[in-house]
Amino acid sequence: MIFRIEVEQEEDGRWIAEVLELAGAMAYGPTRDEAIARVKALALRAMAERLEQGEAGPDLADIAFRAA
Repeated sequence: MIFRIEVEQEEDGRWIAEVLELAGAMAYGPTRDEAIARVKALALRAMAERLEQGEAGPDLADIAFRAA
């Protein structure tokens, strides 16, 4: 599964990154790279939770990220 990350800079200078395939998976950072790193970590924690709860499908056998 490939998670697409959308990144934008806010008016106050912070960066926000969002994983488009995971509702509510958004993270801020002072730099573009830090926002991306934070949202990747958030997505991985969400996927780990799904795996632990037995809610993950076969599409989680391979996970990749692509920043837009």
